[in-house]
Amino acid sequence: MRIAILDDYHGVAQRYADWTALGPHANVQVFHEYLAEGPGRIETLTPFDVIVAMRERTPFPAALIEALPNLKLLVTTGMRNNAIDMTACKARGVLVCGAPGNNQAVHATAELAWALILALFKRIPQEQSAMRAGLWQTGMPQILAGKRLGLVGLGKLGAATGAVGKAFGMDVVAWSPNLTDARAQEAGFERVDKQDLFATCDVISLHLVLSQRTRHVVDAAALAAMKPTAFLVNTSRAGLVDQKALFAALREDRLAGAGLDVFEVEPLPADDPMRSMDKIVLTPHLGYVNEPNFRDFYTNAVEAVKAWVQGTPVRVLS
Repeated sequence: MRIAILDDYHGVAQRYADWTALGPHANVQVFHEYLAEGPGRIETLTPFDVIVAMRERTPFPAALIEALPNLKLLVTTGMRNNAIDMTACKARGVLVCGAPGNNQAVHATAELAWALILALFKRIPQEQSAMRAGLWQTGMPQILAGKRLGLVGLGKLGAATGAVGKAFGMDVVAWSPNLTDARAQEAGFERVDKQDLFATCDVISLHLVLSQRTRHVVDAAALAAMKPTAFLVNTSRAGLVDQKALFAALREDRLAGAGLDVFEVEPLPADDPMRSMDKIVLTPHLGYVNEPNFRDFYTNAVEAVKAWVQGTPVRVLS
C-alpha cells in the first residue's frame, strides 16, 4: 500500500503521528513542497493507493481524481474540504474520510486576525523595516479604543474576534446574510445592515464560510462604501472578496490597508504584486497552523487509514 502525504510544508507529519502503526506493508512518502498543477502532479500521484491531503492546499477536482487510477482512499485534514470534488470521488469509488484537528483552532485564527489588525493600526511592518534601516518613528500609529470593528460573520470565529475588540474598548457590530438580531444579541453584539457596517467601520474582519452565496460578498460596492481610513482583514477565504476591486481600492487610496492570510492562488507566487504592496500585511495562510491542531490532524489521518485497511472506515465524508 502506497501512501502520499501532501503539502507538509513544515516537515512535521512524520513527527506528529506514528505512521508505523499502519504496519510494514505501508510505504509512506511525504511531499514537503507543493506539487504544481499539470501533468507532473498526475504523474507523481498516480502510483498511490492513499493520499492524505492538507485541507485546501492541493485541490482535487474531477479531472485529477479521474486521472489517478490507483487512488482508493483520500483523507483530508479537517472535516470539510471544498477543494475536493466529492461527486467525482463517489463516481470513481474513491472513499473520502476526514481527520479533525484541535478545537483550539478557532482561537488560533481569531488570534491571527488580531495580529493583522494590530499590525495595521500600529504600523508594525513599516516601523520594523524603518528600524532595520536605521530610522526612527516614521509614522503615526492609531489607537483601537473608540473605533468601530465590523464582523462579517458571527460564528465561533467572529464571536471570538469580537470579544477581543470589546476588550480593547471598540464598538463592535456584525452582519452576515443569515444573521438575525436575536442571534447577534445572544452573542453579545449589535447587528447592522451590510451598508451600515461597510460605511461606518474602521476595520472589518471576515469570518464566513465560502459558498456560492458568499462568494464576493465583499464586492466593489461594499469596498466603495468603506472609509478611506478603514482596513479590511481576511483570515477566512480569498473568494469572499472581489480581489480586483480590493486592489483597485488600495492602489487608488480609497482604502487605508488590508491584512490578508488567504489568497486565490496558494502558495502565493513569488512574483505576485501583492508581495510589494506596502498597504497589505501578508501572512501565508497561518490561521489554522499550530502544533496541537496539526498533531490531531495527522494522528486522526493515521487512524482513518488504519480503519479503512481494517474494513471499518471512520469519519466518511463521501
